[in-house]
Amino acid sequence: MATISSLGIGSGLDLTTLLDNLTTAEKARLTPISTAQSSYSAKLTAYGTLQSSLQSFADATSALNSASVYQATTATSNNTSAFTATTAAGVAAGKYAINVTQLAQAQVLVSGTAKDTSTALGGTTSTGTRSLTITKGDGTPVSISLTDDQTSLAGMRDAINGADAGVTASVLKVSDGSYQLIVSSDDTGTDSQMTLSVTGDDTLNSFIGYDSSTNTGGMTQNVEAKNAQLSVNGIAIERQSNEVTDAPEGITLNLLATTDSAATLTVKKDTSDASTKIQAFVTAYNALQSTFTSLTKFTAVDNNADTQDTSNGALLGDSALRTIQTQLKSAISSAFNSNGISSLSSLGITTDPSTGNLKVDTTKLDDVLSNSTSDVKTMLLGDGSTTGVITKLNNLNVSFLDTDSGTIANAKTAVNTTLKSLTTQYNAVNDSITATIARYKTQFTALDVTMASLNSTSTYLTQQFATTSTSSSLGQ
Repeated sequence: MATISSLGIGSGLDLTTLLDNLTTAEKARLTPISTAQSSYSAKLTAYGTLQSSLQSFADATSALNSASVYQATTATSNNTSAFTATTAAGVAAGKYAINVTQLAQAQVLVSGTAKDTSTALGGTTSTGTRSLTITKGDGTPVSISLTDDQTSLAGMRDAINGADAGVTASVLKVSDGSYQLIVSSDDTGTDSQMTLSVTGDDTLNSFIGYDSSTNTGGMTQNVEAKNAQLSVNGIAIERQSNEVTDAPEGITLNLLATTDSAATLTVKKDTSDASTKIQAFVTAYNALQSTFTSLTKFTAVDNNADTQDTSNGALLGDSALRTIQTQLKSAISSAFNSNGISSLSSLGITTDPSTGNLKVDTTKLDDVLSNSTSDVKTMLLGDGSTTGVITKLNNLNVSFLDTDSGTIANAKTAVNTTLKSLTTQYNAVNDSITATIARYKTQFTALDVTMASLNSTSTYLTQQFATTSTSSSLGQ
C-alpha cells in the first residue's frame, strides 16, 4: 500500500488544516499555565522592588537607632588660630577659658658634617659587628646592625627608617661638600626623647651617639622635646601631645599656637544631625508608601469582563505585603511617653489620612529637639530592646529583611516553589500535547492511505463496470 507524503492528497480532505486546528486547540491547555508563570514571575520581581524600598527605609531607621544621635554637641572657639576642638556625644554644654602657653615639640638631633652621603664613616669594629641602638624615653630599645656600607649618611638614614624605631632620619645638604644626618622623633613630648648609641664602633658612636639624659654625644639637639602646656578655666595642664583628649573630658583640643590671653571655647547641644536623620527617615517612609501603592494598584473593570486589568499591581492582595504594611503602620503610630513626648506627633510628624504619608513640621521638630532632646531619645529608643518607636520599627525591619527566614525571603521561597511546580506542569502538558498531535497525525495519515486505497478501488470498479456495460451493448 502506498504511503501518503502530504495529508489530504489521498483522501481529498483538508486534513492539514484540521491537524493545525487540533494543535491550536491542544496548545490552549498551556495558556493558563503560562499566564500563571508570568504572574508569579512578576511577583518575584515585585518582591525585589519591595525589598529594595524596605531596605532604604530600614537604613534610615537604623540611622536613628543610636543614643549618640541625640547627644551630639558642637564646640566653637573664638581663637581658631590657637586651637580647634571636637566633642564626643553627651559632653556637657558650657564655656571654657583656654590659655595655651606652650606647644608640644618633637626632639630633633643633628649630626656633624660629612663631605658626601655615600662615604662610610664607621671605623674598625672591635667585635666584628656594630649595632646602632635607639631608645625613646623609657621605651624598648631598637637595635640595628650596620655593615660598613651602612655607616654612610645615606646608609644610616635608610637603616634607621627601615627599623620602625619611632624616629625618622633624613639627610640635609648644608652646602656643597657638607651634609648632615637629621634624626627626628615621630612623637612630641619629653617622654619621646631619644638616646642613640653605637656598640662595636667607637668612631661611629662619636659621630651619631647622643644621650638625652645628659644632652651629650656626637649629635647635637637642634629642637628640644617639649610638652604642651595650657590652662583650662585657670587650672594648669601639661600633656605630651598637642592633641589634648581629656581636658575637659569628652572634648578634644588640637593646639595650633600659643595665646596671649585666654580664648573662649563654647560647647553646646547640636540637634542638626538628629533633625536631618529624622527628616530622611520620613522621606524613606513616604517612598516606601509609594512602593506599596504601586505594587497593590487596582483598576476596576467592567462587571462582564473575564479578567482583571493588566495594569494592576503584581502584589495586589498579597498577604506578605499587607502584613508588612499593617505592622509598620502600627509601629509608626505607637506611643512611648517621656515627659509628654509620647509619639511622632509630639515631634511635629503627622500622618496624612488620604495617602498614609508622613508630614513634618520642621519648626516644631527643631524646637522639641532643642528643648527636650533627652525625652525625644527616650520616646524613640525606649529600652533599646522592645519599646520605643524607632526600636519597634528596627525590630520589624530586621524580621522583614532577614535573608534566611524574613517575611520577604519566605514569600520569595513560596513563589519560587510555585514556579518550579508550574514548570513541571508545563513540561508535562507540553509532552502530552506533543504525543496527542503525533497520534492525530498517525491516524490522519492512516486515514489518508485508506481513503486513497478505497478511491483507487472505486475507480477500478467504475472502469470495470463501464467496460462490461459497453460490451453488453455491442453484443446486442
